[in-house]
Amino acid sequence: MKREPTIGQALLPLIALIGAAACSIFFWKVGMYIPFTIGIIASALVGKRLGYTWNELQQFLTNGVSKALPAIFILLIIGTIVGTWILSGTIPTLIYYGLEIIQPNFFLPTVVVTSGIVAITLGSSFTAIATIGLAFMAIGTSLGFSPAHIAGAIISGAFFGDKLSPLSDTTNIAPAMVDVDLFDHVKHMLWDTIPAFVLSIIAFWILGLNTTSGDFNTSQIDTILSGLNNVFVIHPLLLLLPVLTIVLMARRVPAIPALVVVSTIGGLVALLVQGNTISEVMQAMTNGFVAETGNSTVDDLLSNGGIQSMFSTVALVTFATALGGIMEGIQVFDVLIKRLIKGVRSTGSLISTTLLSTFFVSFVSGAMYLAIILPSKAFLGTYKERGVSATNLSRNVEAAGTVGVNLVPWGVPAVFVSGLMDISPYAFIPFIFFAYFVLLINVIYGYTGFTITKEEPAVQQEDEQWNYPKTV
Repeated sequence: MKREPTIGQALLPLIALIGAAACSIFFWKVGMYIPFTIGIIASALVGKRLGYTWNELQQFLTNGVSKALPAIFILLIIGTIVGTWILSGTIPTLIYYGLEIIQPNFFLPTVVVTSGIVAITLGSSFTAIATIGLAFMAIGTSLGFSPAHIAGAIISGAFFGDKLSPLSDTTNIAPAMVDVDLFDHVKHMLWDTIPAFVLSIIAFWILGLNTTSGDFNTSQIDTILSGLNNVFVIHPLLLLLPVLTIVLMARRVPAIPALVVVSTIGGLVALLVQGNTISEVMQAMTNGFVAETGNSTVDDLLSNGGIQSMFSTVALVTFATALGGIMEGIQVFDVLIKRLIKGVRSTGSLISTTLLSTFFVSFVSGAMYLAIILPSKAFLGTYKERGVSATNLSRNVEAAGTVGVNLVPWGVPAVFVSGLMDISPYAFIPFIFFAYFVLLINVIYGYTGFTITKEEPAVQQEDEQWNYPKTV
């Protein structure tokens, strides 16, 4: 007979994961694959102790991974987009005109705002980061900015847009889990998202002033522009490809078909405009592009893309969702979250506990979907019983799940950015100002009551079954 885990048994996989992660970070230097494996083994041992068979435990692993397959396919397609957009000259054109137009003192705020606009239009933080974000990284490093600062600005802007976009999967999942209207959810999120965004812009402006004094190396910029001109055909019409991407997403074309079209058109542009061969396009899609502009900084950034470049991120998603699947299956998350709920005494502590629980799931699994879904299901009854509107719950799980997951070094977004831009998550996480501000503002709202909507207390209803979304 299967039993519910005790609090000690529920904590064991978490302790194993954190202990192994600490050893990996400080001693082994092997990344997160082994720590996740140790976490899975610990979860399986606990599951066996609770009466589950190996076939059942294996099914939990399979369920976790299978639900993430659409996201995995999108990551692989994004790899082909990065390759073809560089080969076609689209990203080099963005870099070229960006270097000519952007003023260094306003560079970081410009990155935040532009990334936000692109992400809110596309409904995808990952696509915004992999396209306009990659161009900003090349521009910023050429202007003398720290890659960690640039990455923090890109992520802050991209997840601002992702959080508010009605096209975003996470923005649709959160209200759906708690039976809240999508646009009521978005409207309620403006209270934490807009102030956090404004504060982030100010913080990056101050950071930019401390980074540059206005006497940046113009000769280096000229060298980069010359190198890009020598390797690529640079033309404003190449910017139509990003515009087409925005149009497809705005028309709500499903993510996977839309991204395939964008990648394919990138390849056609490389054939027709840059004069590449079909073999070179296929190579860029598979292995990525190898740049030879004459500038080592730009070459390092533009030597990127391809399906193979996404394998490390896909592997981490596989490990993370497998761990999340088995921990959910043996009821580890349920036990730990219910224990946290028992300590709730006020609306402020309810909001803080929701944020903490959501971030806890993000920390353990590294997956934003699980971090949104599980706390939504666990806390909904408590919110209704206390007369606190479910719009507050959906806002909180978005704050800690969609945005807060960026603060987890082995989380999918951090690993994605790290692999794409070749920078350690531990370097850029301190500069994701938007994530810190969003979490802090929600805690303040919880204890002051400001923007916390109330309703008549209701009886908790049975949660419905859920499935993972099909976009990233």
